[in-house]
Order: sequence, then C-alpha cells, then structure tokens
Amino acid sequence: MLKLKVNNIDVEVEEGLTVLQACEKAGVEIPRFCYHEKLSIAGNCRMCLVEIEKSPKPVASCAMPASEGMNIKTNSSFVEKSRKGVMEFLLANHPLDCPVCDQGGECDLQDQSMFYGIDKSRYKENKRYVPEKKMGPLIKTQMTRCIHCTRCIRFATEIAGVPELGAIGRGEDMQITTYLEKSINSELSANVVDLCPVGALTSKPYVFEARPWELKKTESIDVMDAVGSNIRVDTYGWEVKRILPRINEDINEEWISDKTRHACDGLLNQRLDTPYIKYSGKFDRASWKEVFNIIKGKIKTTSPDKICGFSGDLVNMEALYLFKEFFYKILNSKNIESRSKNTYLNPEKRENYLFNSSINGIEDSDFIFIIGSNPRYEATMLNARIRKAFLKNKTKIISFDELGDLTYSYQSLDGKIETLKKIFDDEHYVSELIKNAKKPIIILGQSALKFEIGKFVFESFKIYLDKNKKISKEWHPLNIISENASTVGSFDLGVYKNTVGENEVLKNLQENKYEVIFLLGNDSLDFKKKDEFIIYIGSHGDKGAEIADVILPGAAFTEQDGHYTNLEGKIQKAYKASYPPNEAKEDWLIINQLAENISNKTFFKNLDEVEKNMFNSLNILKKNDSQIKHTFLKDIKFENHNIILDNIDYYYSNVIARASKTMYECRNEKIKLQLTETQN
Repeated sequence: MLKLKVNNIDVEVEEGLTVLQACEKAGVEIPRFCYHEKLSIAGNCRMCLVEIEKSPKPVASCAMPASEGMNIKTNSSFVEKSRKGVMEFLLANHPLDCPVCDQGGECDLQDQSMFYGIDKSRYKENKRYVPEKKMGPLIKTQMTRCIHCTRCIRFATEIAGVPELGAIGRGEDMQITTYLEKSINSELSANVVDLCPVGALTSKPYVFEARPWELKKTESIDVMDAVGSNIRVDTYGWEVKRILPRINEDINEEWISDKTRHACDGLLNQRLDTPYIKYSGKFDRASWKEVFNIIKGKIKTTSPDKICGFSGDLVNMEALYLFKEFFYKILNSKNIESRSKNTYLNPEKRENYLFNSSINGIEDSDFIFIIGSNPRYEATMLNARIRKAFLKNKTKIISFDELGDLTYSYQSLDGKIETLKKIFDDEHYVSELIKNAKKPIIILGQSALKFEIGKFVFESFKIYLDKNKKISKEWHPLNIISENASTVGSFDLGVYKNTVGENEVLKNLQENKYEVIFLLGNDSLDFKKKDEFIIYIGSHGDKGAEIADVILPGAAFTEQDGHYTNLEGKIQKAYKASYPPNEAKEDWLIINQLAENISNKTFFKNLDEVEKNMFNSLNILKKNDSQIKHTFLKDIKFENHNIILDNIDYYYSNVIARASKTMYECRNEKIKLQLTETQN
C-alpha cells in the first residue's frame, strides 16, 4: 500500500493506481473528458490537472502514477486557474448548439463548464468548421463539436476490435473520421454515443425525439440474445424512446450491442392490438370473449394427445410456467416444447445446458475452443469478453470452423467431425492444449447440438473432460451458448418433452400429427401446415401470426414484469416500462383467462401468486446435485455428419428486430459492405 496525501488528508491506496484513481479512492472527484475506466489512458483533454508538491507545473492526474509520499492538491487556486484555462481552450471552437443538441441535459461539457467555464471568450478568431462523417445508420455526427478526447477511437480499437476510427491532421486541423468514409462494421458501434462527452456523436434514430428530463427510466433486462445484458428503458408517455446500458461487471460491463440498443423502434411497428379470427383465409377483428369461446369449443372436441404447444424466444418465465401448467392441468397434455429446432438436450443436470464457466470467468481462461458457434452474432457481449481475454491474457483461441472476423485472432480447424473424434482419442494436438490448460473453455453452439450429432458431441466432450479431471467445483469448462433469452428459463421450468435428446413434439408436428397447436410468441417453426388449428399468442404480426387461425394479442418484454434466466443461469427481473397497445394483454393474463374460461374455475389470482408458485417449482437445486448419476451416457455412437453452422441473420433474429426500421437499415448497410468487400 502507498501512503500519500490528498488535500492534506492522509490516505492509503494500492500500488499501480494513477493519481486520478488515488484521488477518487480518497473521495475527491476529478473532472475529466478523455479518461475512462475501461479504455487505455490518452491524456488528451488535460481537464484532470492537479497540483503535486515539488512539481512546477500542473500534472495530468490520469496519466501520472501514484507514488509514496505524494502531496496532491485538487482544490487550490493554482489548480482552479489551470482547469479554467483548459476549459477556455476546449470551448474556443465549440459551437453554441446546446438548445438543439441531443446531448443537452446529460452532457459532460455542459456540466463541467458550469464549474470551470467563464461567461465570455477572449478569442476573436472565427470558429473552425469540420464536415460531418459517415458512420452508419446509428451514429449522427456533428464533428465541429468534437474536443478530440479520442474515446471513440480507443473504444473501436480496444473493445469493439474494429480499428476503423482514427484521427487525421494535427492541431486545429485534427479530425476524427472513419478512414474509408464508411459505416463502422461492428455490432457494438453505438456505444461510442454513450462515451462521447460532448454532442459530437449522438444517436441517429433518437435525434430530436425527447429531452432526458422528460423520460421515465425503468431498469430492465435485454432479450435480444441469451446474455441477459442489464439495460435501462426510457419511455415518453407509453412509447419506448431509447434503451441504454446499466453497469453489471459480471455480464455486460457497461456496454450493450447495437441490436439491444436500437431494435426498440420495432416495439411500435406491426403490433397486434386486438384479437383476430381467420375466416376464408382472411383475418377479422373479434372480441376476447368470442376468441376464448372458439378455442374452448375446439379444445373440447380434440383429444389431449392431439394438442401441442411451442413457446418462443422472448417469453418470460412467468408466462412459460403458466403455459406449462395450462397444458398439464387444464388440457391434460404434455406435448409442450420450447425448442423450435431438433437439438440435443440432456436435462438431468442444470450444467448440461448452461454456460458454466460464466461470462466473467472467460477472462480467467487460458484456452478457448469454439465448436458450432459464431459468438460475434449469437452472443455479442460474450464475444467482447473473449476479445478482452485475448488482449489481456494472450489466450489461445481455436475455432472448429472458419468463422470470418471475430474481432480477435484465432486458429481454425477443418470442421470435420472426424477431427473431433481424433481429439477425444488423443490423436490431435488440440487434445494436449485442453489437457495442459489450467482453465480451458469449450463453447458449444446450437449448430453443434443438432440431433444427428448433438449427442455424440456433447456427451463425448463431457466424458473426455471428466476423464482428464478438468471438471471440478471450482471450474466447469463445458459451456453451451443458448440461442434465445427464454431458453434456459424454459429448460429450468421443464418446458420440453424429452425422449433421449430427441425433440419428439417437433417431429410429430412436422409429420402433421396434431390438430390444435398453441404458439406462445413462437415465430420460428419450420413446418408445412395442413388442417391444424393454430392459436397464436404474441405481440407482433410476424410468421406465427401469418399461419394462425386465432390471434390473441400479447405484450412485448417492455410491457410486462417478468423474469429471464441468462445463458449462465442467472435469474434477473425485467420491469414493466410501458403498456400493451389497445386491447392487447400481458402474456400471463391471456393464458390465465383462457385456462379459467376452459375450466370454469379460478386458475391463478394474480401475478404474485404465479411468481411464487413458479419459484417453488424450479428444480435448480435438485439439478445441481452432484450425486445425480448420468443416465444418457450409454450408446454414444460416432455420427459421421459434419457440423454445419446455421446462417445467422443478426439484425433480423426476432420479431421485434424484424419490425424495426433501424435494424432494416443496419441490415442493408451490412449487405452493402459485404458486396463491396466481395467486389474488391
């Protein structure tokens, strides 16, 4: 520990901290523009100047290491004069745009100029003008406002892994730009808007929408993927205006993906706001009583074994629990499934479908092996952690297939299933890498768990890791990247019908063995409809609604309270920020009222009762019991089918994203970039 003084108060701090960090440990706030905890130190803005004893000049505290015996002063007249001088330089060319700037009300430059600014300028020269830059459909530029803090450049290069931003020119002629005047090719690009301490980079979809003090702020959880990023939903009236990240160091740190941030305009488009019934191939509006009676009549004339249900990718756990209870207790059917693809599932232990090493644990790994997954598109924030581990620890990364640019260097194998067999038989160099690693991470994507090969790949890996004593209470190297926000929660609640890993309900559906099908927010089923009667409960008029005979309008994730379990098994609650439109209802309420209509008795009184019963039914502790014997490890046959990666349409991955105009523009921009790269 180092002993030093801050404003004549004795403090002790850890070695390796900068003066700025030491001051903050002592409870003294230091103004800054260029410094950021997650980025490298630049020392550009000089706003963090402090006085250090025996130093004739003010010192930039962000770049000066703290040392034993330092006497630091942050509130002297010398420091105040220095900071005012810096602020005068920063404002010399800054335009007076505050009334029309989207950063107004949450601008660092505004806040700090209140303390260190002066009411007039001594500069008589004309202010400089910088032309706007093209940074894609998400980032609006007003580069005349830029103060050259370089936060955006450092983020793009260090965190996002796309060194496409940089500075050209020197002094007053310096400009921040994309080198080739094109969109930033990154799924994290919009984070630079949060980082920008002035209004040089603002959100293009949010331009002139609202002021920050007009918005109602609600803490929630992202559902665009299975990572479970912590977010804040800002609403104006009942309309969601923007989504921002919340800090959670274990999951998303303080970043979110572009899809998480900007798909929210899809909450307004293609909404289902009233019940519909299909007559002669056309939908007619109906009342809730009418659709409930039609469904009740259909259920009474259909055998329970001819009824099935599929839950979707954005459904919260309360609705999933009610959906299961509805099938088991009201319909007397167990034909319920949450998987829309025929993927292998071993539900005997919870670790069999989790990302066991944890997102935070990626940073401790010394070897990462990726099979059947493209984490950049399947779990963007998890991919950012892998890049962080690569930069921080020089972690060796191998992919089973060639995946293109993952934002970090990796080695790829041939993608043949025989190669995996050689690894399990210790006939491949990857075997030694796994055995020699202290904390290896094996990542299995959904493409590696397809039924033809899923059992062989998953169970063989588990046996191999157990044989080499890599699985322990402290570290579990086998990890599954779940496809959707609701996947782990549905497995925890038992929303599946498992027959030795095979998706029996999906198989019967594709063979047209069911007469009545319930779709709870499911828009990704691939089957040819014949005479089935389909009931769709959901928020958007998408693929599920198109094939439905009855539509029950539900709520989006921002319009209802509900829990989600992320891919590493953490249960988090998303809070209601808005309201379902018109006659639409929350998902749990629709299922509850439908159950009461069919059974003519009370099902659940309120959401609190649903939540209480749901948590009581979870078998998490039982599934975590280490004494459970493995029952699916018999007859693991080598399947000579190669792993074929699913084509991921990143910007169109769910109903909200497909209804978003911003995601449509991002998708088109990405296609243009791919065509340009192909032509070159």
